[in-house]
Amino acid sequence: MEFLRNRPGATADELAAALGVTERAARRYVAILREAGIPVESTRGPYGGYRLGRGTRLPPVVFTEPEALSLVMAVLDGGSAADEGDDLVGSALSKVIRALPESVGRQAATLRDHASAAPDRRSARPDPSTTSALVAAIAARRRVLITYRSESGNEWDAEVDPWAVVARHGLWYLLCHSHHADAIRTYRVDRVRAVQQTALGFEPPEGLDPVATVEENLGSGWQFRTRVVFDAPPAAVAPWVGSPMGRLEALGDGCVLVGSTSNPAMYAQEWLATVPFDFHVEGGPELRAAVGKVASRFAAALA
Repeated sequence: MEFLRNRPGATADELAAALGVTERAARRYVAILREAGIPVESTRGPYGGYRLGRGTRLPPVVFTEPEALSLVMAVLDGGSAADEGDDLVGSALSKVIRALPESVGRQAATLRDHASAAPDRRSARPDPSTTSALVAAIAARRRVLITYRSESGNEWDAEVDPWAVVARHGLWYLLCHSHHADAIRTYRVDRVRAVQQTALGFEPPEGLDPVATVEENLGSGWQFRTRVVFDAPPAAVAPWVGSPMGRLEALGDGCVLVGSTSNPAMYAQEWLATVPFDFHVEGGPELRAAVGKVASRFAAALA
């Protein structure tokens, strides 16, 4: 029925190919629909085919088995609990499965019940109403007033032009222009406490690439500066450093990574420690201290 709705006038050959069955089986399916009271009209001749009769009402959403299974897998990939409970995504998925035809719903429920996903400790799902308010302002191109709470617990209000919301590695970011700082800012949506849309409009930058801009912005404008010199050329080091770590530049026979961070300890033990090239930290003092702690811990492990 879904195929005939999207492809009125489809031939038996086309219907058979779409369903992965023989032409004879496709014609039998049409007969079954007619026996069930679904008006399927047919036209003979070289330009003939099948179409649903006028006024035929289909369910508002129809999933194929691969679509339903892909939906369950997407929920698991996203780190959500696929079963019911306090998890909104899991609860919504259960409702979808109950609304599916028995044959499709059975397979989707089996996958949900017998597959699991390890939770991502770094992920943080924002409040749906907050996300919806930001997306509505982005679509309407309206400036917003947000209340933001930093990781350290400091809270402030900011007037921003919301350009985009970007989901990245389990975290959701608001890419925006801050009028107080007169600069691009990237805020964690899960730390936005309130959103108020204003009547003031804005125009986003022409040709804006939200994902690339977020990647670039995550490596600049933070509290603690970073400068790391590698004893390897940029082409070798580049695959090991992401944009949030800073800007990689050639320096003699090696290269230098210049940026900033809000968390020197994480920068040292989760980012720098994975780079397989010799390096030395020229700045700032907070990152040097963090790298020193990591080095001492590893040295103590061999004592």
